[in-house]
Amino acid sequence: MWIIKNRIPISLGIFAFLPILVIFVYRWSWRLAFPTISLQSRIPSSISSSCTARSPLRVFMYDLDSRFNLGMVDREWLGSNRTVSSANLPPWPSDSGMRLQHSVEYWMMASVLYEGGEEWREAVRVRDPATAEAFFVPFFSSLSFEVHGRNMTDPATEVDRQLEEDIVQFLRESEYWNRSKGRDHVIPMHHPNAFRFLREQINASIFIVSDFGRYSQSLARLSKDVVAPYVHVVDSNENENTADPYESRTTLLFFRGGTVRKDEGYIRAKFKHVFAGEKDVVYEETRVSGENIKMSSEGMRRSKFCLHPAGDTPSSCRLFDAIVSHCIPVIVSDKIELPFEDELDYTEFALFFSVNHALEPEYVTKKLRAITKEAYLVMWRKLKSISHHFEYQYPPKKDDAVNLIWRQVKTKINAVKLEEHRNERLQIPDWWTQKEDDFMIVAYGFFCTFKVFRIDKPLEDGY
Repeated sequence: MWIIKNRIPISLGIFAFLPILVIFVYRWSWRLAFPTISLQSRIPSSISSSCTARSPLRVFMYDLDSRFNLGMVDREWLGSNRTVSSANLPPWPSDSGMRLQHSVEYWMMASVLYEGGEEWREAVRVRDPATAEAFFVPFFSSLSFEVHGRNMTDPATEVDRQLEEDIVQFLRESEYWNRSKGRDHVIPMHHPNAFRFLREQINASIFIVSDFGRYSQSLARLSKDVVAPYVHVVDSNENENTADPYESRTTLLFFRGGTVRKDEGYIRAKFKHVFAGEKDVVYEETRVSGENIKMSSEGMRRSKFCLHPAGDTPSSCRLFDAIVSHCIPVIVSDKIELPFEDELDYTEFALFFSVNHALEPEYVTKKLRAITKEAYLVMWRKLKSISHHFEYQYPPKKDDAVNLIWRQVKTKINAVKLEEHRNERLQIPDWWTQKEDDFMIVAYGFFCTFKVFRIDKPLEDGY
């Protein structure tokens, strides 16, 4: 660690800055002088096509006791010695209510078991872990939270805690977990409270989450983990063939749901007053029930736009209910992260407002009314064309939700492999972490302090 400090007049400090400018110009001038050459264009087409051919992600799924997964779906599986397969996979229960929205873990497991779709599937099961690129841990942590004491004072939470302790111990004893420290392991925890006790002990793994509202950045982040859509609870409007949706959808803006929420979800209560008196706006507070879900579905199908405010966390199932209902989402959630955003441009089929703007009376509705019929139809057609990406189903289909999730996982695995392979061959500490000497000029009145330091080492004197 070395620091040089000299107090010099500001005029000399400006001259001291000139070498930095010269270095900057030198480093960038060559980019302007020489055009970029596409290496892809120099590769023979036969080689290029073979190199870019798509191959599914090779996934090894751990064989866990049924108490970790299907025993919570169908109690007949508890204590049984049956091996799950595509032939005996129990269906997701039709009476599960809102538990359905976080059932991503079930659909991922089902997709790994599926034996068809070789030409389009994004993940394929391998029986030999030595040949696997990713390791899927089929612990239904979201469902475990739902069935084993949602309230922390409930004695049933000890069942959830024990399951977490057992799965962590199981992974620690796995050769393949220890080989990568869990970085190539895929663990669904879609409910914000899933894996609530021991999630910090598996934080190197790839999490499948709904958002990052209840995670620290040291635990979960966009560069490492995958944001997956909720499983919609309303029926899909896949057979809609309306000739003129702009005219047939007579409600401008629609919302039905809970209005008392934590954190940023406080805006839901305020919206009741913001939209008061707006005749073509439906804003109703309801509780979850089968009948209310049906009424919400009907309301979405009659509406041009559907409001998606933040809930207890930045996201909620309502957004995906709107998408499969072909009701253009109006998203008011400043910290929301969206699924598959590297492949989908949400601004083509959804509208976004900041919380501050949305709470201004008539701000949102004026913007919506200003959208022309032609512009609306462009967005509506785009929304309808991409809605299949948000469908969970078994058997899975090409480019549906679970296949896009596995496609996202593959990009995370590629990043893990890059780091792993580089670390194996480096003979010195990673030079990308060795920062160049940094030059700073800090002016204090007519004087400046000239500091030269290596920023990869701790600074002294309280800088």
